[in-house]
Amino acid sequence: MSKAIENLHAAQQRAMAIRPRVGGFPYFAEALRQAGVTRNFWFLPACQSLYLTSDGPVVTQGAPLASGTADVPSFDREALIRALRTDQAGESTFPEFLTASWRAGVVSYDVDFAARTVAYYGCNEEQYVESYPAVDVK
Repeated sequence: MSKAIENLHAAQQRAMAIRPRVGGFPYFAEALRQAGVTRNFWFLPACQSLYLTSDGPVVTQGAPLASGTADVPSFDREALIRALRTDQAGESTFPEFLTASWRAGVVSYDVDFAARTVAYYGCNEEQYVESYPAVDVK
């Protein structure tokens, strides 16, 4: 296992241990940022995640949300915002959030840990960007 993978896994474990159930993403993100993760690109429905880290890039392949050939849902900004607010309230799991985002027409998203933003993209150049607050993680 590479140093990049070891560092990412340790940061993810730390992040999961410190994040509150409600409003936990900023804590999760800050723990990764402190560990040297600069960006995280998600590709839906493949559930593939690319982490850019100070130790090198790392890819994670999750369980795909669709298989075979599938229609891409139309981008629905309001449905995406509902999925975000549900997740932020601690009322969904991460896999449920990914599924709701895909159903809202999100084909990818980009977390910029330095800028503290997440940009969500549809397949026809639709975009929704949301900032998250800075938090103190010791």
